Amino acid sequence: QKRPLSSIIREVCDGWSLSGSEQFALRYADGPQLYITEQSRGEIKNGTILRLAISPGRAARQLLERIQSHGIDARLEALKELAKLSADPTFATEFINMEGIGTLARLVESGTHFGEMLAFTLTAFLELMDHGIVSWDLISLSFIKQIAGYVNQPMVDVSILQRSLAILESMVLNSHSLYHRVAQEITVGQLIGHLQVSNQEIQTYAIALINALFLKAPEDRRQEMASTLAQKHLRSIILNHVIRGNRPIKAEMAHQLYVLQVLTFNLLEERMMTKMDPNDQAQRDVIFELRRIAFDGDNDPTGTEKRKAMYTKDYKMLGFTNHVNPAMDFTQTPPGMLALDNMLYLAKVHQDTYIRIVLENSSREDKHECPFGRCAIELTRMLCEILQVGELPNEGCNDYHPMFFTHDRAWEEFFCVCIQLLNKTWKEMRATAEDFNKVMQVVREQINRALAMKPSSLDQLKNKLRGLNYSEILRLRQSERMSQDDFQSPPIIELRERIQPEILELIKQQRLNRLCEGSCFRKLGNRRRQEKFWFCRLSLNHKVLHYGDLDESPQGEVPFELLSDKIPVSDIKSVVTGKDCPHMKEKSALKQNKEVLELAFSVLYDPDETLNFVAPNKYEYCIWTDGLCALLGREMGSDLTRSDLDTLISMEMKLRLLDLENITIPEAPPPVPKEPSSYNFTYNYS
Repeated sequence: QKRPLSSIIREVCDGWSLSGSEQFALRYADGPQLYITEQSRGEIKNGTILRLAISPGRAARQLLERIQSHGIDARLEALKELAKLSADPTFATEFINMEGIGTLARLVESGTHFGEMLAFTLTAFLELMDHGIVSWDLISLSFIKQIAGYVNQPMVDVSILQRSLAILESMVLNSHSLYHRVAQEITVGQLIGHLQVSNQEIQTYAIALINALFLKAPEDRRQEMASTLAQKHLRSIILNHVIRGNRPIKAEMAHQLYVLQVLTFNLLEERMMTKMDPNDQAQRDVIFELRRIAFDGDNDPTGTEKRKAMYTKDYKMLGFTNHVNPAMDFTQTPPGMLALDNMLYLAKVHQDTYIRIVLENSSREDKHECPFGRCAIELTRMLCEILQVGELPNEGCNDYHPMFFTHDRAWEEFFCVCIQLLNKTWKEMRATAEDFNKVMQVVREQINRALAMKPSSLDQLKNKLRGLNYSEILRLRQSERMSQDDFQSPPIIELRERIQPEILELIKQQRLNRLCEGSCFRKLGNRRRQEKFWFCRLSLNHKVLHYGDLDESPQGEVPFELLSDKIPVSDIKSVVTGKDCPHMKEKSALKQNKEVLELAFSVLYDPDETLNFVAPNKYEYCIWTDGLCALLGREMGSDLTRSDLDTLISMEMKLRLLDLENITIPEAPPPVPKEPSSYNFTYNYS
């Protein structure tokens, strides 16, 4: 490793009697077969096989000449080889410096390439652009028109269509000026047509391009685009051809559906952050309409004072905090005007439900009435938090909900289901105005638990919520955590303290056993659809971390022999998480999401090296950070450890206290009895 790379190459060339060593380079013999450079040579592991190959500059020059030759077969072979080599950053730099991207763009613009030849050309172009060496802004309008033409053609080869959609997506995401050009060339209707095919890869690329156009659209155009998507029945096409299709949904498709769901809900952000203007008559008319529907306002009294007094009484029955001017209730953001929109939708579309809720509460005793207005405003705020309205999509998330694709007004219908749940829970809890926050906490828990079950429709959501009534929530809470009241006496606290070290050791062993089994992690690349995985596991003697790249996500355990790299545990200096991780300090806007930060951790080891992780979920994150801390002799401080500790201590204590059921445990130990008057004890065994 100390000798210059050029002298090593010269020595190898001399051994094989090859002249001009500067025309040669070393490449990996296996895997992606990347070129070795002075910068990357430190990554070579002992036992890695390298091979001598022509230098990247010479290879780029030869391929550039061959792809411009007249022989069809020679050109096809050259493009095939170029598509493979373009993933190598060293080769890509040389090829781009020779104006190679311009040559490929001209080949596409000429329109003379078809079939395999065109597919290889587009693959090479996309790989070269993905290195970020050349700006996407340099792409010509004629190139965009040609690529858009392939997407708009009714019959085009699948591989060409796939790469064309990927190129257009990259253009939109990486260049503001190209967004406008692509938006002019591609219509949503043409993209929706690609969702009705049987190839899930094409469907995924099509939704990804729709999402990219949605994400980069100016704010004033997003509502217009959403209306166009609704008119083209995008939701029902996705529901019938993707979600309810006859193929399981892959991780990338799930991610794109999640992104579409987030972007759709983000359209509500403007209304959520808009305060009501108490002087705006049109907005006040909406509140009058709510009152009219609930109390049949045709029979209003004629006198101004009488009408004002009646309105105040009605607004109190509607549950507004401000009875005189309910418009003031909507001046806080969030939820702003979004809450009023939800209430009006309920009143007009589900009129019977609305009237029943209002009249039912107005006929209850004052202290037990459920304030509809206040509840609707608070519920809207809660739903915005649960569904993260206004937040950017998280790159590592696949958490879409099928039920939101089953209705054109899914948000409003979801609110209508939840407001009925709130009213029902209020009755079950026999709540009063002082219990408002307690009721909202229970309702939040009911909604979160129901969403975690991934109901496939709104009707299924109603069934799940029906099963999660207040008594069931109490039962679940009781079974999930130890009742604090029963375990506060000093003897019980002392027993808990004695048990805790044993339980912590048990948790530590479980974490280390899981690290020995290993986990698969995904590499965050430029394009998620070309997913790359790597696997990491701890040796059985807990002395070495083994890791290595994989072509696909593994099923089960990966043998140590397949993991080529390793780190001795003795070399590990520390474990850092979140924003302190090197790979989290510079990320694109889409990745700067708190969920990705919450799943990131890095191992820092000698000499100044790092191994960066992004866990697939919170559970794996806790397992690995706990396990690594245990290896370093540090405290395991994850949420999972606290939860496991509470659960296991609770179980152990309940088992030990079984014989004391229904016996009151004294606060202090019983007194020692007096000494006997005589120690001359006898016992007759006969």
